Amino acid sequence: RSRLLLARRNQLLLEFSFWNEPLPRRGPHVYELRTYKLKASPGTMIEWGNNWARAIKYRQENQEAVGGFFSQIGELYVVHHLWGEWAPGAPMGASYHRDTLPPPCVPIAYRDLQSREETRNAAWRKSGWDENVYYTVPLIRSMESRIMIPLRISPLQ
Repeated sequence: RSRLLLARRNQLLLEFSFWNEPLPRRGPHVYELRTYKLKASPGTMIEWGNNWARAIKYRQENQEAVGGFFSQIGELYVVHHLWGEWAPGAPMGASYHRDTLPPPCVPIAYRDLQSREETRNAAWRKSGWDENVYYTVPLIRSMESRIMIPLRISPLQ
């Protein structure tokens, strides 16, 4: 087995308080995981959090913000954003908790890469989104985007 594993990296993550809690979803769908490695200087994570606390409202209108996390143990100054979109026909703009979410209103991930592109383009057309992104770009050292397909055992289908 040791010949198959080339490297391993572990992180303990905390959820940003202003993001919705990830909820179980029905699939199959795809997700986008964006990882940002921030500049390691005092105040960077606070500034990132303050900007995203304002910016996230533009992406939560369509319930596409699945989860937002930052590293607490492991490589520090690392942020992960998990994106999806809201199921067609479901009420938008409402906030739900896992225990009160009605079954027909379950947020889903992107149906495919085309829906991902359409959802992201819609965010850029919202007045104010670009301004919030503008203030976070100087904080980024590097970023990575991954498209993920959940395993059958994952509650995030």
